[in-house]
Amino acid sequence: METHPNPMPSDMAALVEIEQRILWLSTLIVHHANHVRPNPDGVKVGGHQASSASVASILTALYFGFLKAGDRISIKPHASPAFHAIQYLLGRLPDKEILTQLREFGGLQAYPSRTKDHDPVDFSTGSVGFGAVAPAFAALTNDYLLSRRAPGAQPRRFIALVGDAELDEGNVWEALLDESLSGLSNVLWIVDLNRQSLDRVVPGIRVSRLRKLFSEIGWRVLEVKYGRRLQAAFARPGGEALRRRIDDMSNEQYQALIRLPGAELREQLLQVEKKKDAQNIQKALAEVSDAELPSVIADLGGHDLEELQAALHEFDQHPERPTVLFAYTIKGWRLPFAGHPLNHAMLLSTEQVEALQAQWGVPPGHEWDRFAPDSPAGRLCAAAAARLGQPEPRVPSVSAPEIPASVAAPFPAHTSTQDMFGRILTRLADHPAVREHIVTTSPDVSISTSLAGWINKTGVYAPNERVDYETETQRLMRWSQRPSGQHIELGISEMNLFSLLGMLGLSAELCGQVLVPIGTVYDPFICRGLDALIYGLYSGSKFIFAGTPSGITLSREGGAHQSTVTPSLGAELPQLQTYEPAYGQELEWILLDAIAGCFDRAQGLSTYLRLTTRPLDQAPFKAALAREGEAALRARVLAGGYRLLAEAPAGDPPVLLAAAGAVMPEALAAAAYLREEGVAAQVLNLTSPRRLFETWRAAGSASTNGDGAALAALLPPHERRAPIVTIQDGASHSLAWLGSIYGAPVTALGVDAFGQAGSRADLYQKFHLDTLSIVEAAFAAVDRAEAEVGGRR
Repeated sequence: METHPNPMPSDMAALVEIEQRILWLSTLIVHHANHVRPNPDGVKVGGHQASSASVASILTALYFGFLKAGDRISIKPHASPAFHAIQYLLGRLPDKEILTQLREFGGLQAYPSRTKDHDPVDFSTGSVGFGAVAPAFAALTNDYLLSRRAPGAQPRRFIALVGDAELDEGNVWEALLDESLSGLSNVLWIVDLNRQSLDRVVPGIRVSRLRKLFSEIGWRVLEVKYGRRLQAAFARPGGEALRRRIDDMSNEQYQALIRLPGAELREQLLQVEKKKDAQNIQKALAEVSDAELPSVIADLGGHDLEELQAALHEFDQHPERPTVLFAYTIKGWRLPFAGHPLNHAMLLSTEQVEALQAQWGVPPGHEWDRFAPDSPAGRLCAAAAARLGQPEPRVPSVSAPEIPASVAAPFPAHTSTQDMFGRILTRLADHPAVREHIVTTSPDVSISTSLAGWINKTGVYAPNERVDYETETQRLMRWSQRPSGQHIELGISEMNLFSLLGMLGLSAELCGQVLVPIGTVYDPFICRGLDALIYGLYSGSKFIFAGTPSGITLSREGGAHQSTVTPSLGAELPQLQTYEPAYGQELEWILLDAIAGCFDRAQGLSTYLRLTTRPLDQAPFKAALAREGEAALRARVLAGGYRLLAEAPAGDPPVLLAAAGAVMPEALAAAAYLREEGVAAQVLNLTSPRRLFETWRAAGSASTNGDGAALAALLPPHERRAPIVTIQDGASHSLAWLGSIYGAPVTALGVDAFGQAGSRADLYQKFHLDTLSIVEAAFAAVDRAEAEVGGRR
């Protein structure tokens, strides 16, 4: 990009002063954490001084001339110290003490965090790649709300500052290639092109490929490559030869040259094949002294505030297409290790920091100072703070609609939880107050995960009305694409699914209106989107997703489509509640409760529903409902589990069959057999083992007498040492902890190897989930328990 008139006049001297203060504070923040603050364990604290220096100019141009209230921005993770320095200068961090607490418990986080940092963070970063795609999916969320004229929605700009090495991440390209993100407006990615990753200097050919890739997918490509001092050298006689010399050299050579003393650097620049080129280079640099030559050759556009301002202005003049701005920078800019190939984790010594303090004129005792309010830089900071406005509440105040107690979905005598999921969603479309908040999404599996009814009623979201060319009147799904549609269809990318769910689930915080995002995914492929799922949960997003079909119950599909570890993931991921219902009415109660949780922005959680396509007889549930009453049973379902059968005759040796989801018929059949044989078998229907675990953990150990109502109802005193057989279409260990509640022996049945294609009966028998295997395990458990009692006597 060539020189443009500065479209955003400002006090450039004050802006440069702010730029240097950001550079100084970010360096000092890391230095204090590593070399000043007591460090009892002696482990390196870290903090990325070089990466912060790389983007000091870009952040200065953004925050002190470009960003405005309502903009949403993600900051590359390794620039966290520079980001915090800016928030301090803007008055968004209360005092200097917090700057001394980088990577300290309760202090500033290592990487920007929406939920844990003290200053306002729009997008958590840290898992590289998500800082790029999150603003894009947030922009899609905002466009969706605007198309529906949602209250609180307003046009916004979404900006991502990413490192060039982040573009190695596959999730970036999965997102860029998805049709749902094509045509976005007000999206700007700024690539900090310092040509260095964690371990090396990145080859130069990569940059041209990136430019071509972005252009071919419809993005506008901007570039700030050279600063004005270097451009001035190019404009002198012989300057074209100098430009070619720099353009043609490898990144590795350039990084090495800019660290040389001036005289040696000049000599190296003149080492070209053609004598005339050498003469021209010498002419172009004739007025540049050896002392200033390294800084001139290192004068890249990403450190030229006027060039950056011009590029930002150019984006703002034409925001109708997504734009990527490649900003060439030096990693470690103006620091002693600038451009060093291994400077990513390097730290300046105390002597080096003291030398910088003297060089930059920072008075002793005033290292952490803000600018005086009446100084030009102070006034510029105040103006930027006023333009950005007050930080928005971390937990927005929202109004929740009345969630119906039931949607009166028809419950067939035999049905699967996946089928009921579709029926319940379809009926929810008849409740306008709730419906207007719901948006569904799926990675090209809408029909096979039972979203057809919902889509037929609400349509598919598209920025503009699209013609449906299908003329068949009797169709399972009507694919009506329009701005008012409430389903967003994605390509086959589970990473994109969870990335979108994560941003839809932050719509209240980022876009001013609550959405209830509901996604569907084949259960085994949750693992393919796991990083994005974790990112959304870590960011505090609230969404619902159904993993279906699940387990080896999906028998004919074979091991590649049979999930085994997902129950464990659902039990272990923070900020997630997980349910595996067996019966349709359970699912309705759970789903309505999960929807209500999306409106609780302070305490609500995301929800994972592990579902199945296996139809189950609903009669056992109806019997429990008649016996327990709706209010009590509903509470127990939501709390994690209940006793499915009427109690067995007293006096028989007890055994508990604890089962979840699709294997309930086998557990019931085993219990019936055991009762006939004189064993007091009870089936524990575990709708949410995780909720039960959390209840147990909150209550402490059994000796505290604080068992919680859910556990007390599930495990009455006379059965607390009874043997337990757990049955799960998933890894057996996921329920094995149940015995630890009261010290009961456990036999854990589950799927601990990869499955294969076959009938469900064959697979259940292979993994001991069939009725006979459960019966045998129960008899063996009872025999061991009786032998132990006899031994004690």
